[in-house]
Amino acid sequence: MKLKKTKKSKRLRGTTTHGWGARKKHKGSGHRGGFGMAGTGKRADHKKTLINKKYGNKYFGKQGITSKSVKKKKNKVINLRDVQEKFAGKKEIDLSGYKILGDGEIKRAVVIKAKGFTKSAKEKIEKAGGEIISSNNTKTIIKK
Repeated sequence: MKLKKTKKSKRLRGTTTHGWGARKKHKGSGHRGGFGMAGTGKRADHKKTLINKKYGNKYFGKQGITSKSVKKKKNKVINLRDVQEKFAGKKEIDLSGYKILGDGEIKRAVVIKAKGFTKSAKEKIEKAGGEIISSNNTKTIIKK
């Protein structure tokens, strides 16, 4: 009677199958564990839940500055149409952080304080009999 039996894997150390028959039968992960973060690239649909749990939704896609050539406008702008709608009852409007653009019409005389004005905006305010105050403290009064 044999007391100590050698393991199958020790006996078959020279073979590629290690006693599992055909090699394709033992290709699954089985007891080998996971593959870490390998294969978690763009098309990692099967690992999406695992990644979202660990890293949140910031793992996929682009974050931050994607192109140096595309820059957002930093200056705040507002059209005359919006000034007409938003500040309907006011005679003096303080938009010192904004540049006034000439899109739309203004129908009443208004005093507008702003950072800058376009030519068309100045002309339209002039037609309405308004007043422009630039934020560089120069006061320009336009009369009809």
